[in-house]
Amino acid sequence: MQRTPNLSDEELMDLLAANQLDAAAILFQRYRVGLFNFFLRQGIAREASEDLVQSIFERVIKYRQSFRRGMAFKAWLYQIARNVQADFHRQVGLKYAEDISKYADHPDPVDTSTIVLEQEENLIQMEKAMQQLPKEHLEILLLTRYQRMKYAEVAELLGCSEGAVKQKVFRALQQLRSLYFKMQKL
Repeated sequence: MQRTPNLSDEELMDLLAANQLDAAAILFQRYRVGLFNFFLRQGIAREASEDLVQSIFERVIKYRQSFRRGMAFKAWLYQIARNVQADFHRQVGLKYAEDISKYADHPDPVDTSTIVLEQEENLIQMEKAMQQLPKEHLEILLLTRYQRMKYAEVAELLGCSEGAVKQKVFRALQQLRSLYFKMQKL
């Protein structure tokens, strides 16, 4: 396959549906980190998150014929991710859950100034507040803020309107803000 890295996700799925399995490798490279972080930020252990990403792409290849042109690939992919995660929780439960703050992308403070330390503490507190969110609020924030999915894609994924997604994001951010400031007072 030549020059396929420049193809859209949907075009790569067309190639994959035509049994050009190299297209799956390109999709894997594009989405593996985002999917890994999606699971990790939900408290799933690092090793299990890696396994789940592999499972997603096994399903992408297995169910490649079910992808329909005109669908948003990213929404289809994250629906598979949600299904894989649900299967994981049914099979092994939450015994692999761990504290995600140790994997956060916090900068190592080079300068020991008060500002740098305060910023790092704020990031840690935000991560802790996110861990306290209900699953549906955490998921909507991870998809829209960390995975940078468009509201339309999330709406397709969740089977609701774009307006409903905006409302869910607003409510999730309100609850996150409330939790964060409640932790600040402690």
